[in-house]
Amino acid sequence: MAIELDHLFICTDVGGPAGDALVRFGLREGLPNRHPGQGTACRRFSFQNAMLELLWVCDPEEAQSEPTRRTMLWERWSARTGGASPFGICVRPACHSSNAVPFPAREYRPAYLPEPLAMHLAVAGIEEPMWIYIGFAKRADRERHFAGHPAGICEVTSVTLISPVSMCSDASKLSIDEGVLKIVMGPAPALEIEFDHSPRNRKHDFRPLLPLMFRF
Repeated sequence: MAIELDHLFICTDVGGPAGDALVRFGLREGLPNRHPGQGTACRRFSFQNAMLELLWVCDPEEAQSEPTRRTMLWERWSARTGGASPFGICVRPACHSSNAVPFPAREYRPAYLPEPLAMHLAVAGIEEPMWIYIGFAKRADRERHFAGHPAGICEVTSVTLISPVSMCSDASKLSIDEGVLKIVMGPAPALEIEFDHSPRNRKHDFRPLLPLMFRF
């Protein structure tokens, strides 16, 4: 089954203050979002085909309650600089000809999603990103909400995950095979996002505020 990137998230400090660096770079910020019942909130930056979220726990009690506890969002967020991968890689079907979940996963129906919608969380260790399949997501939805950026970047054309550990899950292997991202070994977790095939051959490094780099 063909999959493609829908959005990425990075676990950040409460309030996502590092998002101010993205705004200074030249990104247009969308409306913030809170996830009732899940205990998380985020700042959002949309592109023509995908989205980037800065995510944090705003309600520890909700984040550690059932059924949210099995997502391990609390553990991922609280250990984001201590061994847990701070990233989420959310994928969607590249076409809507199949309803099959493409990798071993658990169904997750958060309170903020209307029935009968559900997401599927891949079976993977917390040292890997949180791999999420969103079967109801569509590229057209991203295109409809894209308003452009002062920086002049539009479309995510490549994602590289830098990881200090090897990826072992079926979700990671499928994501590599389907071209969702590339994975390279490195001393600390980071994401490098390429936009528009990098026509200007420029790079912006947001570290240490965010484990994030842009090529554009």
